[in-house]
Amino acid sequence: MADPRAESEPLLSRARGGSVLVGPGAEARQELCFDQAVVFIEDAIQYRSINHRMDVWSMWLYQWYYSDVCQWALSITIFLILSLAFVETPSSLTSTSDVRYRSAPWNPPCGLTESVEGLCLLVFLADVSVKSYLVGWAQFRKNLWLLAYLVVLAVSLLDWVVTLSLVCREPLRLRRLLRPFFLMQNSSLMKKMLKCIRWSLPEMASVLLLLLLHLCVFAMLGMLLFTGEKQDDGQDRERLTYFRNLPEALTSLLVLLTTANNPDVMVPAYSKNRAYAVFFIVFILIGSLFLMNLLTAIIYNQFRGYLMKSFQTSLFRRRLGTRAAYEVLATAVGGAARPQGVGVRPRDLVQVLQKVQLDGSRKRAIVEKVCSYGDDWLSADEFQKLFNELDRRVIKEPPPQPEYQSPFLRSTQFLFRHHCFDCLGNLIALGNLLSICVFLVMDADVLPRDRDDFILGILNCAFILYYLLEMLLKVFALGLRGYLYHPSNVFDGLLTIVLLVLEISTLAVYRFPHPGWKPEMLGLLSLWDMARLANMLIVFRFLRIIPSVKLTALVASTILDLIRNMRAFGGILVVVYYVFAIVGISLFRGVLVVPGNSSLASDNGSAPCGSFEQLEYWANNFDDFAAALITLWNVMVVNNWQVFLDAYRRYAGPWSKVYFVLWWLVSSVIWVSLFLALILENFLHKWDRRSHLQSLTGNPEATTQMTVELLFRDVLEEPTEEELMEKLSHHLHLRLCR
Repeated sequence: MADPRAESEPLLSRARGGSVLVGPGAEARQELCFDQAVVFIEDAIQYRSINHRMDVWSMWLYQWYYSDVCQWALSITIFLILSLAFVETPSSLTSTSDVRYRSAPWNPPCGLTESVEGLCLLVFLADVSVKSYLVGWAQFRKNLWLLAYLVVLAVSLLDWVVTLSLVCREPLRLRRLLRPFFLMQNSSLMKKMLKCIRWSLPEMASVLLLLLLHLCVFAMLGMLLFTGEKQDDGQDRERLTYFRNLPEALTSLLVLLTTANNPDVMVPAYSKNRAYAVFFIVFILIGSLFLMNLLTAIIYNQFRGYLMKSFQTSLFRRRLGTRAAYEVLATAVGGAARPQGVGVRPRDLVQVLQKVQLDGSRKRAIVEKVCSYGDDWLSADEFQKLFNELDRRVIKEPPPQPEYQSPFLRSTQFLFRHHCFDCLGNLIALGNLLSICVFLVMDADVLPRDRDDFILGILNCAFILYYLLEMLLKVFALGLRGYLYHPSNVFDGLLTIVLLVLEISTLAVYRFPHPGWKPEMLGLLSLWDMARLANMLIVFRFLRIIPSVKLTALVASTILDLIRNMRAFGGILVVVYYVFAIVGISLFRGVLVVPGNSSLASDNGSAPCGSFEQLEYWANNFDDFAAALITLWNVMVVNNWQVFLDAYRRYAGPWSKVYFVLWWLVSSVIWVSLFLALILENFLHKWDRRSHLQSLTGNPEATTQMTVELLFRDVLEEPTEEELMEKLSHHLHLRLCR
């Protein structure tokens, strides 16, 4: 490892007596300090750690590694290695997963997918090598994620070699379970989420233990309570069906906890005596309404607290990165021209900002603020406040509207840009939607070939002409740039153009509507298909009404922000799905066998009502990766998941229930609760921010685009200067003469 003193030597160049840097190496040392400031600012923007090498070669490698090209290449590699599960044996390349109708899948020859996987592993090997070099040996030993990265990569390479040695005939590929790790280690936000989940496990375990005790107590009470004296007694049917033994009783009550088998589980006993309903009502009240919601509240509270701590660390990283940039820039220039104390020249910061990878709008905002200081030297506090622009994402002002000289045109412009004109357009769209609904109800029992689309065709043509006129009038009133500024106008205009093209195509192929308008199919689409497509687009276009309703717009913006910030939560869900799908394939592949497999048309008459066979759930299996994902999704929804529990108990054994219960806990309880926490935080922050902006500006439309980090920014504490300087003083690759 290179000597840290040698790496940081240019930062020692500020003379202790305050003399100006002179000599042939002064410009090179100043340029190095500028490059270091660029790297530190980019670290601050991305919330990255600054604990890495800072010499010229290492900084070049560091910036190259975090360039868009390298990060895209790494993301594509992760996507490729995760996608191999769809192609590898057992392959998912069949039209159906139903075991009754599925044909033999195409399985790739040995070495094909292994070659792709080998290339991916080589990319990961290069990735961990670069990361390890950049952070240095001292940091590498302390970084558990890098150590785990190296171990996972070594195990994967060893398992890959074993696969090739056995000509792809090994019974188990351990590296398939390890592939999601490559996705997790590449996302800092996913690491924060996983750390929060790990810290929240003790509190979750306490409620889960209480929930288990609740199930056990009521299971034993049910076994003691439902003991009929006759075979046809309601109590006896309850016992034989749901409380035969302790495992069956626990399973029945666990499913009842999710209300998936309610009221089926209660009917036999309730039919005998209505007093038995009290048992099931009390169980659901305690379990579903109290304990399950208590578990959700604990997960939300703990998750929010620990996530806030993680974002406090992210805020510290941002402030530390900007402070480090300030220090190296303050070190770059010395001399008598410097005011008392330490400062940074604005022109030096502008020169640095030109090299920083940052989106244009925020870079311009920061540069404008820097230029406003003129020739005044920037203090540390002023330097730090400049980068508050990184957190501001207020929607920009709309472009200026066209100015017309004619009083008539100005009056017309005022009329068509008024809110009432939008309301009129919404009413017209509502009328179009209602007309479609009327014809759908009237023609519900009529075959498409027997329908008379004359009236609906005339109405759609008239409505589409109005939509076109409305779009042109808005462009006239707002200007093209002003029209395209609003996303709702872009959405509206795009659908209008598509509808116009579709209507022109319909008229060109099938001529103008007339009574008895039922021509034969011409081209790719029949008249009914083209009319149906137009109707679907019209229904979709009605979503333009959302921005017009304030609370609906707030909910819609919250959903959009959730979609933007779903990478970490979605990534965790992908990891969980991937691991459970691979485990499910290993445990349950091929266990579902259709009785009387010689006939594809199975007879369900002998199957019990509500069973796996009677409901024809044969497509829900673990015979390939895609089928496993769909099966896990259906179980996560918990509707009829008792059917899966019963079927796999009969086909694979009673211990299969452990797998499905664990999946229910991880997906339906923990992950859904975390997702609920994100929704609540986002919506409450949106609501509070909207009220705050309305109180300041009087404009309820003012809004911001939120990131997950910004959700907690208002409650985070700013690090002190002493904390920042203490951290900088322990930087292994940076020495400051302060």
